[in-house]
Amino acid sequence: MNADDRNAPALVRAATRLPAQDLERARRFYSEKLGLDPVDERPGGLLYRCGGAEFVLFRSTGASPGTFTQMALEVEDLDAAVAELKRRGVVFEEVDAPGFRTRGGIAEIEGNYPSKGARGERGAWFHDSEGNLLGMGEPVF
Repeated sequence: MNADDRNAPALVRAATRLPAQDLERARRFYSEKLGLDPVDERPGGLLYRCGGAEFVLFRSTGASPGTFTQMALEVEDLDAAVAELKRRGVVFEEVDAPGFRTRGGIAEIEGNYPSKGARGERGAWFHDSEGNLLGMGEPVF
């Protein structure tokens, strides 16, 4: 859908919502591991701002399957970001599947769409304290 579609609803922006069975545990993870603190909080959730975007951790009795990327973070230097998060105790996923392999937690992804005009992307994935699968990517020009 594009902005010129006369039948389109007045969409403002997309925002990520991640479930958390334990908001305090999630708050500690995002603060200690990712260096992010909520900019607002309510009884049922925590609001974060990161690089001009927002995401929310909300109290949920359900659990994330953690089998697909639920939120992605863009970084300028993936090697440095992965090294720093590993130093903070974050465990990155290792994948060895046909056509897709990580080395040291990092995959080279030729032609990946999120690269926005680049020829590909380098990516890495980890789970937060609530089982949500988060990705980090760096465009390859």
